[in-house]
Amino acid sequence: MEKIIQITSGRGPAECTWVVAQVLKKVLEEANELQLKATVLQREAGSENGTVATAIIQIEGKKANEFVTSWLGTIQWIGKSTFRKFHQRKNWYIGIFEIEQSSETKFHEKDVQYQAMRSSGAGGQHVNKVSSAVRATHIPTGIAVVSMDSRSQHQNKKLATERLKLKIEENNLNQFKNQEQNTWTNQMQIERGNPTRTFQGSDFKKQKVDKSYKKERLKLKKQDYNE
Repeated sequence: MEKIIQITSGRGPAECTWVVAQVLKKVLEEANELQLKATVLQREAGSENGTVATAIIQIEGKKANEFVTSWLGTIQWIGKSTFRKFHQRKNWYIGIFEIEQSSETKFHEKDVQYQAMRSSGAGGQHVNKVSSAVRATHIPTGIAVVSMDSRSQHQNKKLATERLKLKIEENNLNQFKNQEQNTWTNQMQIERGNPTRTFQGSDFKKQKVDKSYKKERLKLKKQDYNE
C-alpha cells in the first residue's frame, strides 16, 4: 500500500509554517513507530529558520491507508507566537491532504496498433494509389497519430512510432502539471475548526482525547430522563 500526502500552511503566516515543520516531524516519527516507510518527496522552506511552508510525503506499508486517514484534515496548534511577541492570536491551523497519484504511462510497442492508410495531398499518382500512410494508435490510452511524410510505408511507421512516443510523454507531463495544480489548490482549502488533531504549547504536545465517552453517555441519559 502506498499513499502520498501534503502538509501545507496554505496562505497562513510564519506561525503556520512552524506548525507544518512540527507536524512533519510527528508524522515521520509516528510512521517509524508503526513500521511504515515515510519518504519526504518535496519540502518547501518557510520564511523563518526551521519552518516548512509545504511538504509532500510518501507513506508505504500495510497500514498506510489507516495511518494517512488518521491525519487527513485540519491540524490545530494552540500556542503563543514565537515570531510576534505581542500577537494575541493563539489558534493556528494547517492542512493535510491526500494527493491522488497519477500513473505514468510507459510506452511499449506491443501496445501499439498500426493501420495502413491511403495518403492524400500533393505527391502525384503514386501517393493516391498506394496505402503508404500509417496510423499508430496506443491502445491503453487511445492516443493516435498519423504519418504520411514518406512514400515508404516502413518509414512512415517509424515516424508514427516516434511521434506516438512524444505524444505519450506530453500526456504524462500534463498529468504531472494537473497534480501540481491540485497541490496548489489544497493550499487554498484549509478549514478552520473541526481539527483532526490538536497540539498545544511550545513543546507541541498532542491534546488528550477522552475515549471513555462518559460525558456523552451522561448527556444521553439526562435527555432520556427529561423525555
